Amino acid sequence: MVRTPCCKEEGIKKGAWTPEEDQKLIAYLQLHGEGGWRTLPEKAGLKRCGKSCRLRWANYLRPDIKRGEFTPEEDDAIIKLHALMGN
Repeated sequence: MVRTPCCKEEGIKKGAWTPEEDQKLIAYLQLHGEGGWRTLPEKAGLKRCGKSCRLRWANYLRPDIKRGEFTPEEDDAIIKLHALMGN
């Protein structure tokens, strides 16, 4: 069995995202919301696979992603849970 490809291979850009591509994706999602990932690249003017757009949004661009160091409370919780449960 072979899985159906998520997009047509020709004309699809691979590799690092440019700031311009990020801005196009953010602007489109702010206007239209999440979902419809297979058709999003064409509608947003991106030469990317829909899966690539979804992963870029979910892992890097979403505004609610927390970055940076753990708070002291989070550190304490991790230490307590590790002592309780182990690795």
